[in-house]
Amino acid sequence: MKIKPNIAVSDSGFVFNPDTGESFTVNPIGVDIINYLKDNKNTGEISTQIRQKYNVEQPTFEKDFDDFVGLMLNYSLVIND
Repeated sequence: MKIKPNIAVSDSGFVFNPDTGESFTVNPIGVDIINYLKDNKNTGEISTQIRQKYNVEQPTFEKDFDDFVGLMLNYSLVIND
């Protein structure tokens, strides 16, 4: 999975999709996930980084990550590769 190349993301969590004109805000964990996806990290690498940085349990990460990815797919921010 990758973030579409034209999606703009600021350090403060502002996300803009120029294809649709929609904008969103995400929390710091969301910014980190988006940046990891931009860096072509896989789910396992993202899980390790987020769980260590934010002291999150694996089951909590998995549920929240799946929810977040589902929203990004719904709003056409990512593509499956």
